[in-house]
Amino acid sequence: MAASELEQFFTQIKSAFDEKSLQRVVLSKYQGKEANLERITIRPIHIKDDYFLTFLYDYHTNHITKNFTIVDALTLLDSLLGDDFKNAHMISDQWEIQLSFSKKGKVLVNKHRNKNAIGKSSTESTQEKTLSHNKDKHRFVEQSRPYLRELGITDANGQIIPAMSRKWKQINKFIEVLSAAISNTGLAQRETVHIADFGSGKAYLTFAVHDYISAQLSVNTQVTGVELRQNLVDLCNQTANKLCLNGIQFEQGDVKHFAAKNINVMIALHACDTATDYAIHMGIRTGAEIIMCSPCCHKQIRPQLKSPALLAPVLQHGIHLGQEAEMITDGLRALLLEANGYDTQVFEFISLEHTSKNKMILAQKRKQPRDNREILDQIAAIKNFYGIQEHCLEKLLHESSI
Repeated sequence: MAASELEQFFTQIKSAFDEKSLQRVVLSKYQGKEANLERITIRPIHIKDDYFLTFLYDYHTNHITKNFTIVDALTLLDSLLGDDFKNAHMISDQWEIQLSFSKKGKVLVNKHRNKNAIGKSSTESTQEKTLSHNKDKHRFVEQSRPYLRELGITDANGQIIPAMSRKWKQINKFIEVLSAAISNTGLAQRETVHIADFGSGKAYLTFAVHDYISAQLSVNTQVTGVELRQNLVDLCNQTANKLCLNGIQFEQGDVKHFAAKNINVMIALHACDTATDYAIHMGIRTGAEIIMCSPCCHKQIRPQLKSPALLAPVLQHGIHLGQEAEMITDGLRALLLEANGYDTQVFEFISLEHTSKNKMILAQKRKQPRDNREILDQIAAIKNFYGIQEHCLEKLLHESSI
């Protein structure tokens, strides 16, 4: 029975592939022996004059892409399903098929019409795809850039790998924000720009920043990615060497202990709790023209908050208390930046890879000094209102001024 169900599943994949209606196949619930492998996403790809299936192996720390003929792909799928992967989801223009294995090895199949295709012919669906691919969008990042292919964002033909489309949008949005800040601060006219990216991770944005400033703005760029995980540091340095890039390197460390000097752009995305405060403090201390942070895990202020009795019925719900702590924490950070010579914006950004939170604090160094006494009074009043005894960034700034 299991063999029959699998054969039918493979037949459906081959049929959709031959009809050019296959969208993707996702293998999940991995239980094999390969470390850090999470899932495999399979999509059709057109290379030269032939069609293949591209397998995107999604590891915890990186991605690997392999291309196979339909025959070899089905053979590989047969070896992967059941033992290594317990779930497979196929989507074509007409059908969605969910295949799973029970603990006893029984194959369960759920097949239904693709809701997005109801009422549309195959020709209409294909036409819509063609039109969607022909839309001309302004992008701050060129799809043809070599680092995108090396990082698994694009395939061998320079096309965005569908599974990486969200990352592609995030990169473009980030460079769009950075581009405006560079223009406002005049960094494009500098002979050399120094950038530090703390918590660089897989370095999608680190490579994008280096490429944008050095290649598109033609400014000598020195970028340092700082990451705690040594395996990611090694991986990113290998990628930089493979691409023969100058002016980009990765080091093991964190924002609390990294010795930074003369930084022009300080980046810290997904900086957990007070790591954001240390990052902002480092940016201020080194005189960075641009500070970009995406904070999360606001733990320091929350236990200190003493809200007015009037708000008690609202703040009895933990989610509201957490939102209040987040707002106050980041609001004070923005005011402290204002008090230290920066024009600051707090706005919504595209969700990051490791968190659903999507707030960004963007600070640009003010060209003309301004009296900060009113801002300091506002900070003191807010702290007094909520009973806040200590804010990490304020403490760091006070200690460095002594």
